[in-house]
Amino acid sequence: MKIGYPCINQSLDCTSSRTFRLASYSDERLIETVQLNLTCLQRILEYNVQHGLYFFRLTSDLVPFASHEVNQYNWQEHFKEQFVQLGNYIKQHNMRISMHPDQFVVLNSPNPQTVNNSIAELVYQASILDLMELDTTARLQIHGGGAYGDKGSAIDRFADVYHTRLPESVKARLCVENDDRTYSLLDCLRLHELTGMPIIFDNLHHECVNNGEPMREAVEIAASTWQPDRDGILMMDYSAQAPAERKGKHVQTISEELFHDFLVETEGLDMDIMLEIKDKEASALKAVAVAGSLGRL
Repeated sequence: MKIGYPCINQSLDCTSSRTFRLASYSDERLIETVQLNLTCLQRILEYNVQHGLYFFRLTSDLVPFASHEVNQYNWQEHFKEQFVQLGNYIKQHNMRISMHPDQFVVLNSPNPQTVNNSIAELVYQASILDLMELDTTARLQIHGGGAYGDKGSAIDRFADVYHTRLPESVKARLCVENDDRTYSLLDCLRLHELTGMPIIFDNLHHECVNNGEPMREAVEIAASTWQPDRDGILMMDYSAQAPAERKGKHVQTISEELFHDFLVETEGLDMDIMLEIKDKEASALKAVAVAGSLGRL
């Protein structure tokens, strides 16, 4: 089991998500910003290794406007050596990496431009993992999208776009996550049956939207969709409900007791856990201590 957190390290004085306004785009500005982002990413990875955090989600903003038509610069070639070095560090320390495109990535949208933009973003993010020369256990996770009044048709539309529009570089890494409003674990299972995508499991989303599956059974269902040689072991997102907030809102800091109980409930199931908790690495460090005390690491 590996435990990690997404995108931002709050203990360091840098960010790998620096960007700028579209109106001020220039190749020079892009090069400067990407260099700063990659330099900070190296520092974040080093921090994580030093603290036993071997699962990390890269920011979508590593290369600003990478999937936008304004960006015609060959940043892939410019930063090729740096990406390889980052990938070597990741592989040397047996880290697990993921990326999670923003909510505008919707493959089953009825709007053709939204689908086109979504595909362009997925191609960009897959290229980051390819440039790092990471194998296909490094994944891209997305949500099922909207139901648009007919979830069955929306699921079929997703599968059609998957098979007819996505390049192999994206399909090799793509997985789908159950969400907190529309796509339950069983909906994602249907997408898996149609596409072969593994399911990233989110425990809090499952608590919000489910078909009555107990938590352990739900984890087992999701884990069964992963082919270890190709996909690696199950990736999952872990959080808890923030008190007195809207349903599905992530908690500010981890409840070590709840996390302990989740690990006990899923004893014997191997998975890598991404903590979607607002204080980032602070909670991840607590989670590592809890998992270590149970012999799960």
